[in-house]
Amino acid sequence: MKVNKAKIIDIPQYRDERGGLSIIEKEVIPFKIKRTFYLYDVPKGAYRGKHAHIVHYTCLIAIAGSFDVTLIDTKSNQETVKLNQPNKALIIPNMVWHELNNFSNGAVCLVFASDIHKEADYIRDFDEFLRC
Repeated sequence: MKVNKAKIIDIPQYRDERGGLSIIEKEVIPFKIKRTFYLYDVPKGAYRGKHAHIVHYTCLIAIAGSFDVTLIDTKSNQETVKLNQPNKALIIPNMVWHELNNFSNGAVCLVFASDIHKEADYIRDFDEFLRC
């Protein structure tokens, strides 16, 4: 990936005639998880995110369906990633602006964060983000 330190990682998966099983334990996520939440029932045309974190890291997984994540680390460096596999995770480091959109019907986004919610850790104004 071209955005600073963002990366897709594989979640271990096991498949047989009964279906798939993915396990997140030990060192699969490259940071200590302090907060977990999920996004669902996102209306067509809506977005989530539209912010960057000053310190903490985030991990996104499309547990069901699909959605796009636009990552920006400078005004001229951005990319969009489609998440649509429950055994792939997107690691978003601090100081990377991220916007989630284009949610499919029934999409569920599982989010792990390296810290609890702290409003002071958010940059919610894009122009301010670009000045950092």
